[in-house]
Amino acid sequence: MAKPEKNARSAHAETIIRNHVIWSMGAGLIPVLIADIFAVSALQLDMIRQLCRAYDQDFSETQGKAIVTSLTSSTLARLGARSLIKLIPGVGSIIGGMTVSIFAGASTYALGEVFKKHFDSGGTILDFDPDRLKKYYQEKFEKGKKVASELKKNKKAQKEAKEFTPEDVASTDEVKTKPTAAPKNTKKKVDKSPEDKAKGEEILGKLKELFELKDKGAITQEEFEKIKKEIINGKR
Repeated sequence: MAKPEKNARSAHAETIIRNHVIWSMGAGLIPVLIADIFAVSALQLDMIRQLCRAYDQDFSETQGKAIVTSLTSSTLARLGARSLIKLIPGVGSIIGGMTVSIFAGASTYALGEVFKKHFDSGGTILDFDPDRLKKYYQEKFEKGKKVASELKKNKKAQKEAKEFTPEDVASTDEVKTKPTAAPKNTKKKVDKSPEDKAKGEEILGKLKELFELKDKGAITQEEFEKIKKEIINGKR
């Protein structure tokens, strides 16, 4: 590959990553307890799809989901735990939202940088080895916290990101409403009834247990996806 073309692809990849970091931060401020976790997951999968296209790589949704789960399961579980802060009346919804927003952006940034590094070195989505790249993901996750904080203050970057639309996010099973990065929407306060709060906390507890079972190898990826959908749909 010629150097100018390689540089152009790298720049395009950086734009894709930056936009999805901003969108993920908006998803992290969704005032619904569980929605933010799966909105972020859907956006991360869309980012991988776009990075594959930028590098002329075939995209496999099954493989993409497996990689996202493998690399981000622990951080997204922590993201879910942080979402509990949103249940605190008053300031809890603000402080919790801000914390989750940065956390979601950092996770998306790290995932994007891992794929960019892999594709830049000539890899494909089919030979992606999550275990080999977990350390790099963690390093970029720490850097991603700073990147997300800076982007949160960068109005120009947010405006540029809103000129694009994440592909197929609303069509996923987990996310029924497409999240956006528009600050005016994410700051809207939505009061939850005590029943809604209790239900949200119960669902989150079940999801955390499910993540732990998968991490321990107690259930397969197929079982994980099936049970996850049942929990979200209130069937468990």
